[in-house]
Amino acid sequence: MSELLQVEDLDISYHTSGGLIRAVRGASLTVAAGETVAIVGESGSGKTTLAQAVIGLLPPNGAVDAGSVRLAGADLARLSEREFRAVRGKRIGLVPQDPTVSLNPVRKIGAQVAEVLRVHGLADRRRAALDAVEILERAGLPEPAVRAGQYPHELSGGMRQRVLIAIAIAAKPRLIIADEPTSSLDATVARRILDHLEGLARETGTALLLITHDLGVAADRADRIIVMSQGRIVEEGPAGAVLAAPRDAYTRRLVESAPGLRPATPPARSAPAGPPLVEVRDLVKEFRLPGRRTLRAVDGVSFTIGRGETLALVGESGSGKSTTARMVLRLADPTSGQVLFDGSDITTSRGRPWRELRRRAQLIYQNPYASLDPRFSIEELVAEPLRAFAVGDAAARRQRVTELVERVALPSSVLARRPVELSGGQRQRVAIARALALSPDLVVCDEPVSALDVSVQAQVLDLLGELQADAGLTYLFISHDLAVVRSIAHRVGVMREGRLLELAPARQLFENPGHEYTRELLAAIAGSRAHV
Repeated sequence: MSELLQVEDLDISYHTSGGLIRAVRGASLTVAAGETVAIVGESGSGKTTLAQAVIGLLPPNGAVDAGSVRLAGADLARLSEREFRAVRGKRIGLVPQDPTVSLNPVRKIGAQVAEVLRVHGLADRRRAALDAVEILERAGLPEPAVRAGQYPHELSGGMRQRVLIAIAIAAKPRLIIADEPTSSLDATVARRILDHLEGLARETGTALLLITHDLGVAADRADRIIVMSQGRIVEEGPAGAVLAAPRDAYTRRLVESAPGLRPATPPARSAPAGPPLVEVRDLVKEFRLPGRRTLRAVDGVSFTIGRGETLALVGESGSGKSTTARMVLRLADPTSGQVLFDGSDITTSRGRPWRELRRRAQLIYQNPYASLDPRFSIEELVAEPLRAFAVGDAAARRQRVTELVERVALPSSVLARRPVELSGGQRQRVAIARALALSPDLVVCDEPVSALDVSVQAQVLDLLGELQADAGLTYLFISHDLAVVRSIAHRVGVMREGRLLELAPARQLFENPGHEYTRELLAAIAGSRAHV
């Protein structure tokens, strides 16, 4: 195969108020015509910066300091913005990460696809509008003529991502760059999007440069894998070789951390003694919609959680799993049904019983960036539940906070810092320490690792397992991804459209799923196609 893209000794830096940041250092890579190459790395590795340099979309404070970027022999690194406009879209297509940001909210879908054809002189206004419908159909959108007349907010996340694919392929470019194209999508939607993108590339002979933080995605899709860390390429090679025998320590850590590539070993656990800590009976939650309509978000859900057990509820967006968790915590009132906590009916609890539940049941939120007040120090954040319930004096609270921070494997030096000064993984450890402050019986973990890099995900999941073993904690673990829960859950419930479709011991569910939808979720796990 002839080399289509050649990047040689590329150096990229950002000029910031704090000084010069060298984001990419000495990067060299090639992509052949018709080849799929994945660049894998965690946040800050330089992978997106490298991709932005290839397509000429570095931010104003970014600059290529050295090296070259050649597409079919022509050096792109020295092009002006005006010259790059003739390349961008026509010779190189881009599928960005977030369709919510990338699509114009006040322009119809068809017009945004047609614009690519008109800008590059490939069709007049009338022809471009007709071709846009055909391109949307090629991108896999149902009823493309209808979609062309709609606005972005009228489409689902998966449909919007297909619109971005349509824009990327409209001018039949020789290279498509897909920058985390499915990171914000549910697993089954992500699989269908990647399947379609892969099929289009194969059908047209287009080269695909896939940017991802998840080695499982790269393992499923790429001919070759390039691994980046701290601005440098630390390893590259055929996908099978990189997965089977990674040479670099960082690559080995990524392989071990990728949820879809980790060994499927659910934790062993003996049957819980005594009555369950949590019992949910025929829980229903309805929401009123405009026009006297009603949405039944949770529909007759029943389960129990034993003491010291982890029950995972897994499902896609809109499945009702988070709403169910909120009702267990009494953060939302059920329309009907019962919630029992330690044998007591808490369905309509108010006053003192409700406050006691707040002490015995805690929540770890999905996003550590949003769940911690940026005005407080870490010591103040972890101590806040203790102050709210008047636990101990100031000295005792300070001692308890120090113990909690050490327990989640953070140095005591973080206590004087604020959340903005910590990494995502460190912030989530602070959130866990805060949740443990009152020694709760139940901890609800609502997507606690979905905002984290894969190696940090693995560390947080391991920490939660260790804390459970040490303190006998009970977890209700909410996730959209079966791969994430298989190393921590004793039992797994699968939800869809408000209903609990299947509830089984984790090993049984992974090895012998009973419902077709569960099998679909299992097949969508990134890395499941790889043979290491």
